[in-house]
Amino acid sequence: MSDVMPGSLAHCPVGGGRAHGKTRAATFALDASVLVALLAASSAPTPLYPLYQDQWGLSALAVTVVFSAYSLALLSALLTTGALSDRLGRRPVLAGALGAQTVAMVLLASADGAGSLTAARLLQGVATGVATSTAGAALLDLENPRHPGRSALTNTIAPVAGMAAGVLVSTLLVRFAPAPTVTVHALMAALFAAQAIAVTFTMETVDRRAGALRSLRPKLGVPPAVLCTLLTTGTAIVATWALGGFYSSLGPALVRLVAPNAPQAALGMVFFTLSAAAALTMWVLRRTDPLTTAIGGCLSVLPAAVLALSGLHGIGLPAVYGGAALAGVAFGAVSQGVLRMLLVSLDEQYRAATLAAYYVLSYLSMSLPTIAAGVATQYYGLRTTSHAYAIIAALLAAAALTALAVSRTRTRPYSRPRNRPLR
Repeated sequence: MSDVMPGSLAHCPVGGGRAHGKTRAATFALDASVLVALLAASSAPTPLYPLYQDQWGLSALAVTVVFSAYSLALLSALLTTGALSDRLGRRPVLAGALGAQTVAMVLLASADGAGSLTAARLLQGVATGVATSTAGAALLDLENPRHPGRSALTNTIAPVAGMAAGVLVSTLLVRFAPAPTVTVHALMAALFAAQAIAVTFTMETVDRRAGALRSLRPKLGVPPAVLCTLLTTGTAIVATWALGGFYSSLGPALVRLVAPNAPQAALGMVFFTLSAAAALTMWVLRRTDPLTTAIGGCLSVLPAAVLALSGLHGIGLPAVYGGAALAGVAFGAVSQGVLRMLLVSLDEQYRAATLAAYYVLSYLSMSLPTIAAGVATQYYGLRTTSHAYAIIAALLAAAALTALAVSRTRTRPYSRPRNRPLR
């Protein structure tokens, strides 16, 4: 889920001519569709996890390991390949990443156990990291001066919209399609193959330069101008991304625990609720002061935790889904607010490094607590683990609220000229 992906933020000059404008628009639309498809593929396995558990006898720990393998591989790719397309060009890097993604979908479709599933998710994570950083940078290259902020808004909403679409389509295929664990990934493989071919016909926005191998060295640094902001908002990032990871990996198991007789579709739709709420929140709050947005997101974590726990104490699925919706509001508000706070008045040369640091913290927050929850489930059960997870998330959100409130008293509100609204 991202605002602007790590990578080059160089802008190509805006050319004239109707044909050139149409080519730019088509390239923009294709890059946006790539982001949607990549994140749809990342969330599509969520409704499938209960099927894998039934077919192969996977434990909750095994499910969280499969989930976290993807996140950690994606994180590694972002750290090492974020600047690769600056050197080789957007088209070849994006086409290659989409080709690897196609292979990953084929491997997922043919997986027959936890080992092969994890290996496929590792490849998917690497391919997604390379492709998202490249497509996100390409969208910024194609920024239209007549529509300022459209590229950033697309980078913000496309990933979460993709996650929602992936869960929804996967859930429908589980309900109506034969062999859904194969069908879901076979369809995604066909889509990525088509996109890989289409990318080769799009316009290139950067010139090829030397130093491709050198650019693969992992780099992580935060300019002093935004270090204080990242430290202030770090707890909020941890709280909301950890909640997202929990619902993505263990959400179906939580629904099954609360309502053992719930239909299969209800298991996967809990994460759809979260991601759809996140996308809607990002759109609604796109013109709101970023610090206020982040504070509102942290406030949403508290009732989200209460509702999730209420579902375990007799209220049932309405509380679980209400908690997921509020967790999505928190995720969308904090993600957009923090990214806008980090990027405001920041020179372009520092954006990639700043965003890399943001994503390191975000994906670690999504994967490591989820693995810990999977381990805890083995020893204490999902009910006890869910209680502990919700309480810890609420405490982290309360700590983040304190930090953000102190920040508000020390700094003046972000003004609109410095933080242009996204349109």
